[in-house]
Amino acid sequence: MKYVAMIYGNQAKWDAFPADAWPEAIARQEAFNRKYRETGELIGAYGLADAAAAQLVRREDGAPAVTDGPYLETKEYLASFYLLDCASQERAQEIAADMPFADVDPVELWPVLHESAADV
Repeated sequence: MKYVAMIYGNQAKWDAFPADAWPEAIARQEAFNRKYRETGELIGAYGLADAAAAQLVRREDGAPAVTDGPYLETKEYLASFYLLDCASQERAQEIAADMPFADVDPVELWPVLHESAADV
C-alpha cells in the first residue's frame, strides 16, 4: 500500500530556525531518506518552494490562466511530501514517526487509494 507523508511549515518557522542548525537538520533528513530508500519503502521525497512561489492554474477558453499564490489562506502550508510503499499501515506509521523532527511537529499520513497505471 502506498502512503503520502506530509510535513507542514511556514516562513516564520523557517526564519526562527537557527542558521547554524540547518546543516545538521539537512543531514538528519538525508540519512532518513537514504535509510528508507535502501529498504525500498521510500519512493520519493520532495521539498516544496515557499508558498509565495505557488501558482493557481485554471483553464479559460482552452488556455492556462495563471494567478499567484496558494488556494487556501493559511499560516501553514505544505512544505514537503514523501511517497512511501509499505506492507501495512502500521509500517507507514513507524516510518512517519521516524522522520526527523516528528517529535516536534506531526507528520500527516494519507493512504493513496488510486494510482494511474505506469504504462498508460
